[in-house]
Amino acid sequence: MSDLQRFDVGTRLSDMAVFNGVAYLAGQVPADATQDITGQTAQVLASIDALLARAGSDKSRILMCQIFLADVADFPGMNAAWDAWVAEGSAPPRATVEARLAKPEWKVEIVCTAAVG
Repeated sequence: MSDLQRFDVGTRLSDMAVFNGVAYLAGQVPADATQDITGQTAQVLASIDALLARAGSDKSRILMCQIFLADVADFPGMNAAWDAWVAEGSAPPRATVEARLAKPEWKVEIVCTAAVG
């Protein structure tokens, strides 16, 4: 029997899968794309918090984050939200790149993996 769990399964993707004590989150994007980069990033980080809580984890247990910015000029604004959010003493490994996102109004997308339990 597999201990694989999928959360919010759609026809194309799941928001999260948990297997062998690791949560794998799909790319999280803002719900309200009218906000600036700091607001969009805060929304995405709140989504990550909510998903991790459902898996029995939290931001202090993040193993790796990949951050995709539509415009690298938004790096300081994204970091403002990130710095306010990240667990003190638990900043995970992270990569940030500029990328064309699926919707032009999105400024940020974040993918994380985290330990569960």
